[in-house]
Amino acid sequence: MIASVRGRVAAVSPDGAVIEVGGVGLAVHCAPGTLAGLRQGAEARLATSLVVREDSLTLYGFADDEEKMLFELLQTASGVGPRLAQAVLAVHSPDTVRKAIATGDTATLTRVPGIGKKGAERLVLELRDRIGPVAVGTDESAGVLVGAWQEQVRQGLVGLGWTASQADQAVAAVAETVDGTTPPVPVLLKQAIRLLGKTR
Repeated sequence: MIASVRGRVAAVSPDGAVIEVGGVGLAVHCAPGTLAGLRQGAEARLATSLVVREDSLTLYGFADDEEKMLFELLQTASGVGPRLAQAVLAVHSPDTVRKAIATGDTATLTRVPGIGKKGAERLVLELRDRIGPVAVGTDESAGVLVGAWQEQVRQGLVGLGWTASQADQAVAAVAETVDGTTPPVPVLLKQAIRLLGKTR
């Protein structure tokens, strides 16, 4: 089991990174929030979870151990695979996910692409007793997260090699298209990359 990796960031792409460990480049799938903290050429440490399938070995990377533990817990629910578990963490912070499961807040869970009402109810039913203690109070973290997508997308673009001014222009252009509910950060990041691809 590869529990974590530490090494030089050899490359960053929209859905992952290559971390060079002892001369070997490990491809690690990461959510945009994690990718935003990586810089090509810089040293990085990621908590990781290795998903073994008959035809593949896939390494998923996280900014910290809490994200990784939640990623693994989500997969114990029926119908949740690694991609869906990572999508949950791409849209919500671990605290928001834990709180939603603990309080039966299916509306928050259904904001994740791929999770419908029945899927959200199943997550609550199967994981509520195993989610651990949850601090229930003012929902400041969710408010910060909603407003933080611009910075996450901006950092993701800079990490992929665009200049800060190009990233700012793309974020501003994407912001104009957001009306009502904000789409998940991965969707917004891909939209910004498409916009920048036309001007490169």
